[in-house]
Amino acid sequence: MKVVTGVVGNDIHVVANRLIELSLQARGFEVFNLGVNTYLEEFVDAVIETDADILLISSLNGEAEGWARELKILKSKYGSLLDDVVFMIGGNLVVGTGTAEDIVPRFKNYGFDLVFHQVDLNTGLDALEDFMKERNK
Repeated sequence: MKVVTGVVGNDIHVVANRLIELSLQARGFEVFNLGVNTYLEEFVDAVIETDADILLISSLNGEAEGWARELKILKSKYGSLLDDVVFMIGGNLVVGTGTAEDIVPRFKNYGFDLVFHQVDLNTGLDALEDFMKERNK
Protein backbone atom coordinates (compact mmCIF):
# COMPACT_ATOMS: atom_id res chain seq x y z
CA MET A 1 0.00 0.00 0.00
CA LYS A 2 1.07 3.54 -0.74
CA VAL A 3 1.28 6.21 1.96
CA VAL A 4 1.80 9.94 1.57
CA THR A 5 3.19 11.42 4.77
CA GLY A 6 4.77 14.57 6.12
CA VAL A 7 4.42 17.34 8.64
CA VAL A 8 1.67 19.91 8.26
CA GLY A 9 2.01 23.68 8.40
CA ASN A 10 4.86 25.48 10.12
CA ASP A 11 5.89 22.39 12.03
CA ILE A 12 9.50 21.30 11.47
CA HIS A 13 9.91 18.09 13.48
CA VAL A 14 12.23 16.48 10.96
CA VAL A 15 13.46 13.64 13.16
CA ALA A 16 9.99 12.34 14.02
CA ASN A 17 8.97 12.67 10.39
CA ARG A 18 11.92 10.51 9.33
CA LEU A 19 11.10 7.93 12.03
CA ILE A 20 7.54 7.73 10.73
CA GLU A 21 8.85 7.15 7.20
CA LEU A 22 11.25 4.41 8.36
CA SER A 23 8.57 2.73 10.47
CA LEU A 24 6.11 2.71 7.58
CA GLN A 25 8.74 1.24 5.25
CA ALA A 26 9.63 -1.44 7.82
CA ARG A 27 5.95 -2.43 7.82
CA GLY A 28 5.99 -2.81 4.03
CA PHE A 29 4.35 0.45 2.96
CA GLU A 30 5.56 2.37 -0.09
CA VAL A 31 6.17 5.85 1.34
CA PHE A 32 6.08 9.26 -0.30
CA ASN A 33 7.44 11.65 2.32
CA LEU A 34 6.72 15.31 1.60
CA GLY A 35 8.85 16.41 4.56
CA VAL A 36 8.09 19.32 6.85
CA ASN A 37 6.31 22.65 6.31
CA THR A 38 3.73 21.07 4.02
CA TYR A 39 0.37 22.61 3.22
CA LEU A 40 -2.77 20.52 3.33
CA GLU A 41 -3.36 21.12 -0.37
CA GLU A 42 0.09 19.70 -1.17
CA PHE A 43 -0.75 16.53 0.73
CA VAL A 44 -3.99 16.04 -1.16
CA ASP A 45 -2.32 16.73 -4.52
CA ALA A 46 0.38 14.15 -3.69
CA VAL A 47 -2.24 11.56 -2.77
CA ILE A 48 -3.83 11.96 -6.18
CA GLU A 49 -0.54 12.05 -8.08
CA THR A 50 0.77 8.89 -6.41
CA ASP A 51 -2.58 7.10 -6.24
CA ALA A 52 -1.93 6.62 -2.52
CA ASP A 53 -4.15 4.54 -0.27
CA ILE A 54 -3.36 6.51 2.88
CA LEU A 55 -2.54 10.09 3.84
CA LEU A 56 -0.74 10.23 7.19
CA ILE A 57 -0.18 13.75 8.50
CA SER A 58 1.86 14.38 11.62
CA SER A 59 2.21 17.36 13.92
CA LEU A 60 4.30 18.08 16.97
CA ASN A 61 3.89 21.77 17.68
CA GLY A 62 0.12 21.57 18.02
CA GLU A 63 -0.73 23.77 15.06
CA ALA A 64 -2.32 20.90 13.15
CA GLU A 65 -5.78 22.11 13.95
CA GLY A 66 -5.23 25.41 12.20
CA TRP A 67 -3.64 23.79 9.18
CA ALA A 68 -5.79 20.68 8.75
CA ARG A 69 -9.31 21.75 9.67
CA GLU A 70 -10.31 22.31 6.04
CA LEU A 71 -9.75 18.71 4.96
CA LYS A 72 -13.45 18.05 4.47
CA ILE A 73 -13.72 21.06 2.13
CA LEU A 74 -10.71 19.89 0.10
CA LYS A 75 -12.09 16.36 -0.09
CA SER A 76 -15.36 17.68 -1.49
CA LYS A 77 -13.49 19.56 -4.24
CA TYR A 78 -11.87 16.33 -5.46
CA GLY A 79 -15.07 14.30 -5.35
CA SER A 80 -14.75 10.57 -5.87
CA LEU A 81 -10.96 10.71 -6.45
CA LEU A 82 -10.44 10.52 -2.68
CA ASP A 83 -13.29 8.16 -1.75
CA ASP A 84 -11.00 5.18 -1.09
CA VAL A 85 -8.21 7.10 0.67
CA VAL A 86 -7.74 6.72 4.43
CA PHE A 87 -6.96 10.05 6.12
CA MET A 88 -4.92 9.76 9.30
CA ILE A 89 -3.41 12.39 11.57
CA GLY A 90 -1.31 11.99 14.69
CA GLY A 91 1.03 13.66 17.12
CA ASN A 92 0.40 16.63 19.34
CA LEU A 93 -2.60 18.04 17.52
CA VAL A 94 -3.57 21.18 19.42
CA VAL A 95 -1.91 24.12 21.13
CA GLY A 96 -2.46 24.13 24.88
CA THR A 97 -4.22 21.41 26.75
CA GLY A 98 -7.01 19.13 25.74
CA THR A 99 -8.07 15.55 26.09
CA ALA A 100 -8.22 12.92 23.40
CA GLU A 101 -11.95 12.62 24.15
CA ASP A 102 -12.40 16.21 22.95
CA ILE A 103 -9.74 16.34 20.23
CA VAL A 104 -10.31 13.06 18.38
CA PRO A 105 -13.99 13.73 17.50
CA ARG A 106 -13.10 17.26 16.42
CA PHE A 107 -10.50 16.02 13.92
CA LYS A 108 -12.84 13.27 12.69
CA ASN A 109 -15.35 16.02 12.00
CA TYR A 110 -12.65 17.76 9.93
CA GLY A 111 -12.58 14.64 7.71
CA PHE A 112 -9.95 12.35 9.22
CA ASP A 113 -10.72 8.64 9.53
CA LEU A 114 -8.04 7.91 12.14
CA VAL A 115 -6.90 10.41 14.77
CA PHE A 116 -4.14 9.85 17.34
CA HIS A 117 -3.48 12.67 19.80
CA GLN A 118 -0.33 12.07 21.86
CA VAL A 119 -0.24 8.36 21.05
CA ASP A 120 3.11 6.62 20.45
CA LEU A 121 4.04 5.86 16.85
CA ASN A 122 3.85 2.07 17.00
CA THR A 123 0.42 2.12 18.63
CA GLY A 124 -0.84 4.43 15.89
CA LEU A 125 0.67 2.33 13.10
CA ASP A 126 -0.70 -0.88 14.64
CA ALA A 127 -4.15 0.73 14.62
CA LEU A 128 -3.66 1.80 10.99
CA GLU A 129 -2.79 -1.75 9.95
CA ASP A 130 -5.77 -3.17 11.86
CA PHE A 131 -8.04 -0.56 10.23
CA MET A 132 -6.77 -1.42 6.74
CA LYS A 133 -7.14 -5.18 7.32
CA GLU A 134 -10.71 -4.72 8.50
CA ARG A 135 -11.50 -2.36 5.64
CA ASN A 136 -10.11 -4.68 2.97
CA LYS A 137 -11.97 -7.83 4.09
